[in-house]
Amino acid sequence: MAQVTLQGKTVNLVGRVPAVGRKAPDFRLVDGALKNRSLSDYAGKKKVISVVPSLDTEVCAVSTRKFHEKLGERDDVVVLVVSVDTPFAQKRFCTTENLDHVVPLSMIRNQFFGKDYGLLIMDGPLAGFLARAVLVVDEEDNIIYQELVGEIAHEPDYEAVLKALGSSC
Repeated sequence: MAQVTLQGKTVNLVGRVPAVGRKAPDFRLVDGALKNRSLSDYAGKKKVISVVPSLDTEVCAVSTRKFHEKLGERDDVVVLVVSVDTPFAQKRFCTTENLDHVVPLSMIRNQFFGKDYGLLIMDGPLAGFLARAVLVVDEEDNIIYQELVGEIAHEPDYEAVLKALGSSC
């Protein structure tokens, strides 16, 4: 079982984040049109899977804006932002912020994503939410980079993500 901290206090996660070199687990998440989406819907592209607790928090909003800014013009990359927010809230946030180069996906219908990716928070005030993490998945769905952010209130390492994609800030 992995652990992270929330404002310095340890919280436990279900399972472990998949390791670099492994196939990314398939998922079933919900998009803004309430359609189920899976990993295969993004076949042939590199995928940045930015996992956040909620787009209603400042750090999650900032990281989503930064991934949009840094990767929005790349045709070979899709940025998937996964949270437990409702698809309606995700869509509202992205529309309000003009973030049309990220794809918000919700874990609202089940917790399989959180368990399969080892990111479901088991205890503490955010139990049932997702821990902050970033995975970069290549065109063949192999994980080429992963970061489980140790402190939920911190941003991920954007430079490392860009490096994994073959670019820099």
